[in-house]
Amino acid sequence: MIYENLIVDVGDDFVGSITLNRPQQLNTFTTALATELHRALLEMDQDPSVRVVLLKGAGKAFCAGIDVNELADKTALQYRDWIEHMEQPLLAISRMKKPVIAQLQGVAAANGMGLIAAADLVIAAENAKMGLTAINVGLNCVGPVIPVARIVGRKKALELLLFGDLIKAPEAMAMGLVNRVVPKEDLEKEAAEWARVLAKKSPVAIQIAKKAFYASEDLEYNKQFELMNEAFARLCTTHDAKEGVAAFFEKRKPEWKGC
Repeated sequence: MIYENLIVDVGDDFVGSITLNRPQQLNTFTTALATELHRALLEMDQDPSVRVVLLKGAGKAFCAGIDVNELADKTALQYRDWIEHMEQPLLAISRMKKPVIAQLQGVAAANGMGLIAAADLVIAAENAKMGLTAINVGLNCVGPVIPVARIVGRKKALELLLFGDLIKAPEAMAMGLVNRVVPKEDLEKEAAEWARVLAKKSPVAIQIAKKAFYASEDLEYNKQFELMNEAFARLCTTHDAKEGVAAFFEKRKPEWKGC
């Protein structure tokens, strides 16, 4: 597939990378970029040579939100369809079998912060910032705040939504929005290594875990256990589960087959 707004690459380490590639526009979302990103995520999810997806931004920013040049001259119904299209990649991540790691440098604003919050895991440069900034230009981030609120809770989410401040990576990590913070100069290397380590785990175990986690998120407490136990039982019947236990006892590296 040829992409005009992304750089897509699959390495020999089972890590696929997707780079937002509009650096002069701070990787802002356009209709075309949203379309390509959604397609690339789905293609990575179906690619047997990919176990982990690394999501990046080219240039000095991860993603500064939505390109406001697309805002003008739409009806209410057209605006609804347009914003739903921009949010498709955020929804796609939660529906994917494979984990998505976001590599955050510079700024992630508005829909860019939503994309960071929607990612399964995030590693950030220590000088990175993020914020739901649309309120500052008379708009709002009511879509991106949804994955943010699931992480930080109601009060903090409303503060981010209504004030539109940028928060620094260490504060974001304290709030649960970021998993790891590393020096700016080490971000590329550390993100690649983190993705490689995850890609060495049993792909079927990771995929069942991710799917069950998202499926159970809104269930009642006891229903969550029931769903998770069903997921664990399915996993125990797989080749990889048996192979992993056998390799542990035999003191060797497991050979995963993804089934």
